[in-house]
Amino acid sequence: MGEKIEKQSELDRRYLRMARIWAENSYCKRRQVGALIVKDNRIISDGYNGTPSGFENVCEDENNVTKPYVLHAEANAITKVAASSNSSKDATIYITSAPCIECAKLIIQAGIRRVVYSELYRIEDGCKLLERAGIVLDYIDITDNITKHYE
Repeated sequence: MGEKIEKQSELDRRYLRMARIWAENSYCKRRQVGALIVKDNRIISDGYNGTPSGFENVCEDENNVTKPYVLHAEANAITKVAASSNSSKDATIYITSAPCIECAKLIIQAGIRRVVYSELYRIEDGCKLLERAGIVLDYIDITDNITKHYE
């Protein structure tokens, strides 16, 4: 049993590192966030924060405020999987940052059963909503090897 948990922990850290690298695709200057949706040990979708398709790749206005139409990484990954032949039911989403409440609602509706993230966020309402919905929530600080498991 311990070997299985250790292997999952190793995979979790690997997917979080991959999500962090994927976040580098974002044109956002204030904050770059990446997300991967994994099911049966396969990446079925990915996303990073940015503007909708066809918009200029500028996320902040002249006052360095994020434009209201910028999509979060989780939303991009979930809408991308929705447009594919894959299903996110019972999948895990790996995110470089704790989800906001809007993304938490999308995660619940997408049938994702586990959320793994590597950065805390000052507003915790998204995580609280996920906990209320019974979704497994794991915070893993991939810089300090700290793991917290919530159910």
